[in-house]
Amino acid sequence: MQKVKGTYDVLPSESYKWLFLEKHIHNVMKRHQIDYVRTPVFEYFDVFHRQSEASDMVTKETYDFEDRSGRKITLRPEGTAGVIRSIIENKLITPNHVLKTYYLGANYRYERPQKGRYREFYQTGVEVIGDKQALLDAEVIQIAYEVVSTIGIKDVVVKINHLGDAKTRLNFKNALKAFLEPLKDRLSEDSKMRLESNPLRILDSKVPSDQALLKGAPVLYDFLTASDQMYFTLVTDILNEYQIPYIVDEKLVRGLDYYAHVVFELQANIDGFGSQNALGGGGRYDDLVAELGGPHISGIGFALGLERILLAAELQGITFKDETSQYVSVLHMDSESKIEAYRIYKRLLHNGIDVSFDFSNKAFKTQLKHAISNKHTFAIIVGKDEIDTNTVQIKHLLTQTQEVVSMNDILTYLKKQKGLL
Repeated sequence: MQKVKGTYDVLPSESYKWLFLEKHIHNVMKRHQIDYVRTPVFEYFDVFHRQSEASDMVTKETYDFEDRSGRKITLRPEGTAGVIRSIIENKLITPNHVLKTYYLGANYRYERPQKGRYREFYQTGVEVIGDKQALLDAEVIQIAYEVVSTIGIKDVVVKINHLGDAKTRLNFKNALKAFLEPLKDRLSEDSKMRLESNPLRILDSKVPSDQALLKGAPVLYDFLTASDQMYFTLVTDILNEYQIPYIVDEKLVRGLDYYAHVVFELQANIDGFGSQNALGGGGRYDDLVAELGGPHISGIGFALGLERILLAAELQGITFKDETSQYVSVLHMDSESKIEAYRIYKRLLHNGIDVSFDFSNKAFKTQLKHAISNKHTFAIIVGKDEIDTNTVQIKHLLTQTQEVVSMNDILTYLKKQKGLL
């Protein structure tokens, strides 16, 4: 049997990186006092397949099925819609209150697997609901940047754009459509469909011939109202003040149709990173909460790909601390000392010491070799002589020094030595 195409196994040799990254994300969110939410990996079909959403992700890439009762279900392709559904259903929205939540979990899209991109993939994201202001937009962008930059990834830049309000986007769509209509036969097949459904999406087409046809096309910024231009300037001024590197990209529209006003994407300039060097992105949405049955209030959010972050870290040579390694390993010299070694292991475990015990009948030298290869700090050695004298040998595996310690004093000894970690 083999794993399904587009999925992967996280093995012990790699799992510590995931645990380190997830802990880092939780710590960043805690500092910003953002509340954690966890929603189902599948939702009713209509949560994602809304009439206003014609993105490729929804029309081509979702995993849809009927359950045994005939209900239409979709595996979560992105985190925002499910979080908004949960917020509305559980009545978490209150007047004059900004609700800040974050999530971390698996998503599913039937797309072409490539390095750092899979059909089952993990994202973390933030959703801030309840107010529309430039300060919040800049804050959310800074949080996304903080997640990736404070883990050590370098050369990260924020690409940012303003899509305007509904009227602005409609006027711009009409102008763009009028510009492209005479060129329709030369567009890619996807862009021909987008010309009817959402011409904005042609702007971020990855087909070179589409991009060539866009030369001389209308520019979205020229259609923004004076207030939207002022709003966008305020966002970028705040990013400047806090030294967040950004580039205004007039073709950035993001991959979901619910976005309005400010949109952004985090990219890392790394050779071999692929997928347009994207780590993640997000933007503001005006109508999504109302579409899912809530009040007509604005929100802003982002999503970052964990696989993308780990790949960027690998390519830049960033190492993560293996926090899964055990502090102490209890070794037994022979089968007769195994029970006493087990008692020591349980006593240490119950007193909060990170400790491991080899339940197999491996030879002592093999146990010791295993403890060293797993970067344990101490090995507690128990044999017949130690049992007879009510002592143990404690070997410091980093310095290769060894001491005799009373069995009654093991816990005290280890707690004193813990500063050596």
